[in-house]
Amino acid sequence: MAAVRGVVLKHLRVNATSLSLLRNPKPIPNGHGALTFNAIRRRFSDDVMGSFLDKSEVTDRVVSVVKNFQKIDPSKVAPNAHFQEDLGLDSLDTVEVVMALEEEFGFEIPDNEADKISTISHAVEFIASHPQAK
Repeated sequence: MAAVRGVVLKHLRVNATSLSLLRNPKPIPNGHGALTFNAIRRRFSDDVMGSFLDKSEVTDRVVSVVKNFQKIDPSKVAPNAHFQEDLGLDSLDTVEVVMALEEEFGFEIPDNEADKISTISHAVEFIASHPQAK
């Protein structure tokens, strides 16, 4: 059995394709019908670079989430507002705002990063630079 497995594996060739190629099937052959590493890397890089949200869109959405938080006066919300100093939130309220942002943008913010988010601008910077934000 091991000999058969060895022979099969020796002669078996599997073409691997990136997920982006499944969505955009325009392979770049290397002359042998396979994709080069650089072609796959370029396509992956293009997908990742194109997946970040626009900062102005993130700002608008973060401001909207914060304005809709029950304990906040919407007239005090500004893109540079501090959660505790300007909006009067305590640490538990800030955690709730961060959780609402996680729900809005569809990804989990790690606790060590969530602890650093104390202003709307901090939230915008972190979310806009995160590739999983939707």
